[in-house]
Amino acid sequence: MSLKKIASGVVLQNGIPTPAEASKEGRQGTIAYGIVRDHLTPDSPKEGKLKLRFDALASHDITYVGIVQTARASGLKEFPVPYVLTNCHNSLCAVGGTINEDDHRFGLSAAVKYGGIYVPPHEAVIHQYMREMMAGCGKMIIGSDSHTRYGALGTMAVGEGGPELVKQLLKRPYEVNDPKVVCIYMTGSPKPGVGPQDVALAIIKETFKDGFVKNCVMEFVGPGVANLSVEYRIGIDVMTTETTCWSSIWETDELVKEYLTVHGREEGYRPLKPAEGAYYDACLMVDLDQIEPMIALPFHPSNAYTIREFLENAPEILAETEKKAMEQFGGKIKEYKLTEKFRDGKMYVDQGVIAGCSGGTFENICYAANLLRGQSIGNGAYSLSVYPASQPISLELTKNGALADLMTAGATIRTAFCGPCFGAGDVPSNNAFSIRHTTRNFPNREGSKPGEGQISWVALMDARSIAATSLNGGILTPATDLADRFDLSEKKVPYTFDKKVYENRLYFGYGKAKEEEPLHFGPNIADWPKMDALHENMLLEVACVIDDPVTTTDELIPSGETSSYRSNPLRLAEFALSRKDPGYVGKAKETAKAEQARRNFVSGSSVDASGFADKFAGIGDAQILAHTTQIGSVVCAVKPGDGSAREQAASCQKVLGGFANIAEAYATKRYRSNLINWGMIPFTSDDFFGLQLQDGDRIMIPGIRKAVEEAIEKIPAKIYRKSGDVADITLTLSDLSGDERKIIVAGSLINYYNS
Repeated sequence: MSLKKIASGVVLQNGIPTPAEASKEGRQGTIAYGIVRDHLTPDSPKEGKLKLRFDALASHDITYVGIVQTARASGLKEFPVPYVLTNCHNSLCAVGGTINEDDHRFGLSAAVKYGGIYVPPHEAVIHQYMREMMAGCGKMIIGSDSHTRYGALGTMAVGEGGPELVKQLLKRPYEVNDPKVVCIYMTGSPKPGVGPQDVALAIIKETFKDGFVKNCVMEFVGPGVANLSVEYRIGIDVMTTETTCWSSIWETDELVKEYLTVHGREEGYRPLKPAEGAYYDACLMVDLDQIEPMIALPFHPSNAYTIREFLENAPEILAETEKKAMEQFGGKIKEYKLTEKFRDGKMYVDQGVIAGCSGGTFENICYAANLLRGQSIGNGAYSLSVYPASQPISLELTKNGALADLMTAGATIRTAFCGPCFGAGDVPSNNAFSIRHTTRNFPNREGSKPGEGQISWVALMDARSIAATSLNGGILTPATDLADRFDLSEKKVPYTFDKKVYENRLYFGYGKAKEEEPLHFGPNIADWPKMDALHENMLLEVACVIDDPVTTTDELIPSGETSSYRSNPLRLAEFALSRKDPGYVGKAKETAKAEQARRNFVSGSSVDASGFADKFAGIGDAQILAHTTQIGSVVCAVKPGDGSAREQAASCQKVLGGFANIAEAYATKRYRSNLINWGMIPFTSDDFFGLQLQDGDRIMIPGIRKAVEEAIEKIPAKIYRKSGDVADITLTLSDLSGDERKIIVAGSLINYYNS
């Protein structure tokens, strides 16, 4: 067995995890404990709900406009810490006319005005730049992208929604429960042909479904770490987001020192190692010797198999994948058959992609080039595209001939762009099967639109097996099958980092804010609409119920072409839940229309109560309740918020008049934080399915403002069902800090800062 869980606590004794009871001294011995304590604000408690500051911030071009706009509305004068604004998502400027490039111009003007670091389009994907230029041992970095992970370089990094970065820009603390730390204990060495994505997928498969590391810090230690190059470690680390952990950290060594030195930052190194007797809340034993080439089938990185296991059981596994697609998308995709890709014992692939923060690293691309040198991917339907993660990487790959080898073999080379990760680059044809060394294979992440009769299928694999598949003209092949033809060992390829690539093109403005300079706006850059404070009572109308075990942020607000509207809250909101519940926007708008009619009545601008009276039918006198009771929509889902950190998964609901979510649990801290920062109440229910919620049901919650202000956790409410039945229920609202309660009462983070 390659992985083994120890669900109870362990301590490191002579460097080996040993079951033990928790102790204060033991908890203080982890790497994570020391870094977190070094980043507490002066007024932070030492335990419980911690308050943190970060050393640097990072955003890309579908998040930084909203962040700057929110911070500007709250009194921003200059960036107090280094803030990197990269342009790696809407880089193509191919959707929505001028609006993508308008965002880029806004980003540059913000960097000039407030003192930021601006990385123009095609120069670097966000996380590669942060690795090359910002990460360092003992640091903490927060980014408005879920894959903000630099643990392999000794940096604890956190991906969050934009409002959490706004707090840092306004010198306010980031709040988090003192995290549990899980030991990821590595032994052995990977087999030749097994890459970092294989190790990552094996770990995700083992930990995701049962929440083994949910909201924890994954701390990678053990003798196996030394057997991995730094980029190999990075390739594993960046995928830890898919386990739903909060952050990650690795022990550091001379290889990390060498990496930082090559990138001109030797001073950023210091050795990090857990103390003897360090205590961990749980442990995952990873035997690297036993890891095999992996494949994650649609529609999640945790839906993983060894490639050998998959090929041996392909008809059954593919049929199950088709079944999940039917459940997800309904009859619109019935004509498409993934099972048709498996013929005569072989799986036929239409497309290979090596890209982004996980796949586009120097070593991954060099390995693929070594396999494909002097070979051909063929002239059939199969294609291969490669996206180096930064211009310095592209430059070095040009100098050493790797790009020439790939192009000669038939691969096409792209710039540093995150498109294949979120549906804006290399969109496959209908019913095509794509294998990708990228971060995610969620529904529609490849850019298909099942609602319009389009679907393609994405599986995650390592660059090594993608190259092996390319050698076979698109027949799925694990790299280890080539051992009799190629030397598959990981060979160290010399790398020189040329900083001039950045010095000649990037804007470095940290510490040089020019307050007198104007921001550059475009017609699609809009301010946030006005949001009301929380009223005495709340009436929620159910606009969407999702019974899936987990709901991703991609399903709450799609990626891909919608990214062009991230700077325009009202236009973007039109896409909310469009691929999960196409009727949601209309239902939410109808509820919002009633709320506007109520506000007009209360303000005296209208004496007509007919626009909202039906919402209070059976509850009480509408004209009396109107003065104390807000009317808003609510989304109900079992476990919403897996995946991207995008704040718009919550803010679009708020823009449409949403006041709350009701869930059994929240998939990630970052989604729950997004709800809170947009003034939405993150209710949970101990009996979610027992509530039997349906579209159109109304939930009356009297005294909600008092409950929030006074930290009342169990909140009584009544359901007025569309059928006419009435039922008493209890909603739970727990684990809120004092500031979070104030944000909800104010109606949003913006309101809170302006109150």
